[in-house]
Amino acid sequence: MSIYIKSEAEIAVMRKADLLVAKVLKKVSEHARPGVTTLELDKMAEEMTRSAGAEPAFLGYQGAGPYPFPASLCTSVNEEVVHGIPSADRKLAEGDILSVDFGVLLEGFYGDAAVTIPIGEISPTAAKLMRVTKESLDLAIGQAVAGNRISDLGAVIQDHVEAAGFSVVRDFVGHGIGRSLHEEPQIPHYRSSGHNERLRPGMTIAIEPMVNEGTWRVEAAKDGWTQVTQDRKLSAHFEHSVAVSKNGPVVLSRLEEGEW
Repeated sequence: MSIYIKSEAEIAVMRKADLLVAKVLKKVSEHARPGVTTLELDKMAEEMTRSAGAEPAFLGYQGAGPYPFPASLCTSVNEEVVHGIPSADRKLAEGDILSVDFGVLLEGFYGDAAVTIPIGEISPTAAKLMRVTKESLDLAIGQAVAGNRISDLGAVIQDHVEAAGFSVVRDFVGHGIGRSLHEEPQIPHYRSSGHNERLRPGMTIAIEPMVNEGTWRVEAAKDGWTQVTQDRKLSAHFEHSVAVSKNGPVVLSRLEEGEW
């Protein structure tokens, strides 16, 4: 396993990329309301990205699906866990929860983050699911300290999520990030064996717990990209790109005024 350690200058460029990601996600969050289509949000994100001199990271991505990903945003609604494809036919409705995953390529480096957005008034269960997922991400970020092991992140996520009565998706994990969107190491969001590197200053990782209301098991929808919960219960997703430094974790994809 080869892990790319970044210099301070490289991390500064990644911060620029991730700030753009955060600004786009904030704008998308402000416009996501009942009656808006997921395609409208996608077009907004792409326009903002290109206007800033960056490229959408996911558009045309060859990865988990059977064909290049056809959009800039991943928009996953309710029981959709991740990799949802924006559509003019998908209008957001009161009570939905919308998980939006987004990345950019700027000056040779990638930024990546995700947020789950409440659409109007949501159910108490949906609100708890979102809160617990975000809390689990924050706990994992707190463990992104030089000398800790990758498994320390997954352990705090799994413990917090399962104590709340929810489950952590096993099929998709976090990852290193930098000049490639997905680099080593993989970051499981649950206790796992196998490669279990110690974190070192200069490592940059994307931590992105996906938490389900019911079973952790997922399956592909008919489009080949969208992943849905097997029991069709709700799922939430939060993600930040984080740099490990000598002084603790640095959240690259958080706006300075303190967003999610």
